[in-house]
Amino acid sequence: MDDVALVREKIDLVALIGETVSLKRAGKNFKGLCPFHSEKSPSFMVSPERQIWHCFGCQKGGDCFSFIMEQEHIEFVEALRILAKRAGIELQQSPIATGIAAKKERLYEANKLALDFYHYLLTEHKSGAQAREYLNTRKMGEKIWQTFKLGFAPDQRDALTNYLLKRKHFKLEELLEVGLSTRTRSGVIDFFWNRLMFPLYDHRDNVVGFAGRLLIPSDHGPKYINTKETLIYHKGQTFFAIQVTKEHLRKTNQAILVEGEFDALTCFQAGITNVLAVKGTALTEQQVTLLSRYVNKVTMCFDGDSAGQEAIKRSIPLLEKKNLQTTVVIIPNGKDPDEAIKNNELGFKQALKHDIPVYDYLFDESIKGQDKASAQGKRNIVESFLPVVATIENSVVREHYLKKLSAALDTSYESLNREIERIERPLETQKGEIVQSEKQTRQERLEEYLVSLIVQHDDPKTAVLQIITALDSSLNNERAYQKIIFHLLTFVKTLQQAMFDHEVFLHHLPEELTTIYNKSLLFPLPKLTPEDYLVEISKTAGQLKEMYLRERIQELGKQIKQKEAEDKLEEVEQLEAESVEITKQLQAMNVK
Repeated sequence: MDDVALVREKIDLVALIGETVSLKRAGKNFKGLCPFHSEKSPSFMVSPERQIWHCFGCQKGGDCFSFIMEQEHIEFVEALRILAKRAGIELQQSPIATGIAAKKERLYEANKLALDFYHYLLTEHKSGAQAREYLNTRKMGEKIWQTFKLGFAPDQRDALTNYLLKRKHFKLEELLEVGLSTRTRSGVIDFFWNRLMFPLYDHRDNVVGFAGRLLIPSDHGPKYINTKETLIYHKGQTFFAIQVTKEHLRKTNQAILVEGEFDALTCFQAGITNVLAVKGTALTEQQVTLLSRYVNKVTMCFDGDSAGQEAIKRSIPLLEKKNLQTTVVIIPNGKDPDEAIKNNELGFKQALKHDIPVYDYLFDESIKGQDKASAQGKRNIVESFLPVVATIENSVVREHYLKKLSAALDTSYESLNREIERIERPLETQKGEIVQSEKQTRQERLEEYLVSLIVQHDDPKTAVLQIITALDSSLNNERAYQKIIFHLLTFVKTLQQAMFDHEVFLHHLPEELTTIYNKSLLFPLPKLTPEDYLVEISKTAGQLKEMYLRERIQELGKQIKQKEAEDKLEEVEQLEAESVEITKQLQAMNVK
């Protein structure tokens, strides 16, 4: 067995997908909301028997490798390495990464070496003495330095570049591409120098970039700088601290979001371990998607300034889209979590326990300082809060806050409803695309349903025997599902063993039909008793036979007219005889 087959066999697809998608049993399969498009009714199916998945909304599907590739937007080689590591398998064939995958591997390696370099200078080298002293003044213990692999970039402006070029044999182009080095008029130097270094990881534990903080404010640049956008680092897709706290997120089912690195470190040191730093203010769609893999509740603990307020408002539609419960913490005794904890740790922890639903928080903020009795005050409140209400998709929740606003302003519910309709018109174009599957005829839907009933039956052989009489002579073999029905009939007729084997059948099925067959194994079926199941198969086959026969009569009518025009009377008689015979079959079916 090769590496790919071995990894595929070892991976439990239901467990893999279940880490990011809430799956529920649906007959032989599992179903959930698709992680690749927005939907409210589950159309994402997983087969534990076949170890495959398919979404009947966006039509994506495949195995464990395709799921990881789609989820992480990576090439096959990267997906293989990730799943091999998960399965505890050491790849024997050492697959050679090509193209983007190979380049990413080199960039990850360069960043990992840079992390070790910076961390060594902070923890053991004399050049890191000033950074160590600074961390001590910020009350950051050595355990935090080690846990989060903090580092120090020295004032020598080519130290890391020379180390990676001469000692580790990297190419200059690679160091420029990963953002560790930069070109200046005087030559190539380190991008980070004389800064405290915070490594940035992705959720797969790859070092993707760094944030660097000046120890002493100066004219040599901003207080914080981040790695520039690279092939592996995108600011809007990462969180600081995720490599350490992701398991705490899962255990608590809650993410506490803060703005900066020191906010996250101070929280963690105080025992608040389910924390992430956003590395900015407003959340991005990619960050929210990542959060939804770990938690159902997000608590925003941003600075209480206007930027923090706007960040919360801009984040709500994305969090709402992923059905994440969202709350806000009002920070006591300080401008940010770092300061608040140092001033009164117990007070901050109490504030966390009394987090406020996000819409209640924004409602209170919108009326704060406004004259609710004046027309201008009412207008200011409506302009602040009503756009937030417009993002609420749950009609009950929306009505609750509209009524709350109506009561607070002493204005009619109807007038607020009219105003929100005006706001919503431009919002319509911002909503995610609704994925629609291709339109099928009723006949095509029945064919898909019949194949699904057969292949998901406990004994597909028995299921096929139910339809042989009905469909054996009436299939056209034009569409994919008709062809699969034909192959099922043929296979069962020649089947030697008692039981139907999917793998053996797939060996006989043309390769172009395999995907359709796998999709049928995942098609959502109604709950049926064993007796009703076979009745449903016979009923569906009967409906299809009637359709096929009526189609044939229409086709014969056209052929009869054509042969009459050509004066081919003998052929006309044969066609008419076939038409009469089919009509009798239809009449007999209707009598039944």
